[in-house]
Parts: sequence; structure tokens; C-alpha cells
Amino acid sequence: MNRSRLSAAAFAVLAALVVAGCGDPGGLRGAGATPTAEGPTHLWPDLPSPSAPAEDYGAIESVKVDGVRVPDGDLHKVDPADVVRADFTQNPGTYERSDSAYRQTVARLKDCAADNSGESGRCPVLKAYYRDLTGDGRDDLIVGVSTPDDNLDIRVYAEEKRQLTQIMEMSDAVLGVELAGRDLIIRAISSLAGYEYHTVWSWDAHQKAMLPTRDEIVRSANAPRPASPRPSPARPSASASPSASASPSGDGTR
Repeated sequence: MNRSRLSAAAFAVLAALVVAGCGDPGGLRGAGATPTAEGPTHLWPDLPSPSAPAEDYGAIESVKVDGVRVPDGDLHKVDPADVVRADFTQNPGTYERSDSAYRQTVARLKDCAADNSGESGRCPVLKAYYRDLTGDGRDDLIVGVSTPDDNLDIRVYAEEKRQLTQIMEMSDAVLGVELAGRDLIIRAISSLAGYEYHTVWSWDAHQKAMLPTRDEIVRSANAPRPASPRPSPARPSASASPSASASPSGDGTR
């Protein structure tokens, strides 16, 4: 076979492969027009810097808790009720010492059993959880305390240099709490019906405390769905309409 015939045969095989591949559903396809990217627009660029923050939300600082020994630096060996009792007495947190809810909580903490089941008497301490939130390789202690104002006071403790330290405290009308990696996610009631707050608390190595790194309001999964529109009545078909033969007179007249 000469060169010209070989080239013709090769072209025929290549053409057949191309035609066979045209119907391959796995080929590349266009995604349509791509919208033009728009950069951020800075509004009021000449605003002066504020002299002070508007509020102190998120200004969390670690607090030492005295009077509780942590054997071998292991928080699993400490009674969570003892930790909460000492912390509440020393650090009211979001409460004022004169608040009725705070005073009642302190009184109920005296009834906590050593097993921290939260079921003995009036003990408000819920089941404790453990997770390394600071990234130091040791478990931290996460405690929830039910308060008389129908809120949940959540506190997180770490052991640093043989010192028990509170690294997070908040109180809210909590719907649920989740652990995701080293983040603590808190769902709370919103004043807007059908919505709830999601706040993600994360360890901040500079502040040495858990900070609310993300806060958002989202549609609640349990929110009532909007009522579906009532379907319009079906129009009767021609076969369902009265015919002449079905006329009451029977003579074709109406």
C-alpha cells in the first residue's frame, strides 16, 4: 500500500471516530452566558472612625475560676456541678447579682448531685460534654445551666497552667446546641416569627477565649409553610355537558 492510500485510510478511520463521538453525552457542553463580575462598592468612604463601639456584644474575655482543682489537668476528673457552682458564685456573667434569675440559680446549684445528672432535686446543670475546642490536644468542658427565666446559660472551661479558666459564657432562649469540629453552634429564638439565630462560637488564640465568629438569622425549619393556593374548579369537558338526547323533554327541544 502506497503513502496516498495509507493516508486516505487513516483519514477515514479518524472521520468515523469523530462521527461516533458526536453523540457522547459525556462531552463538554457550554454553560451559557457568564454574568460580568462586579467588584465591591465602598459606600461613604469618607466616614470618620468611630470613637467607641456601639455595644459590647462579642467582647468575651477569659475568666479564672478559683477553688476548683483539676487533677492531672484532666477536666474529665472534675465534677461539672462543682465547676459551675464556683463559677456562678464568682462570675455572674450576663446576669447582675441582684437579678432574681441569678439568685435562684445559685440557690438551686446547692442541690446538684455529684453525678451531675441534672435530675436530682432542683439541680439546673445539664449533662456535660467534652471537646478540644482550643486545639491544645486536651478536652475542654462544656456545661449548660437552665435558669428560671427559661434561658440556657452555656459556659465552656479550659485548664491552662493548672488554672481552671472560663473561656466562654452566654445566655439566651436556646433552641439547640451543636458541635462541629472545634466550633460551638447555638440556635436561639428570634423576635421575628418563623426565624431563628445561628451563632458560631470559635476559639480565638489572640483573645484566649471563644468568640462569636459568625452570627446569622435564618428561616426556621419548623416555621409554618405558607398556605397553598386553592385549586380552581375543573371546567367540565364537552362529553360531560348535557346532550340533546338527555333532554328532559325527550324530543330534542329544551
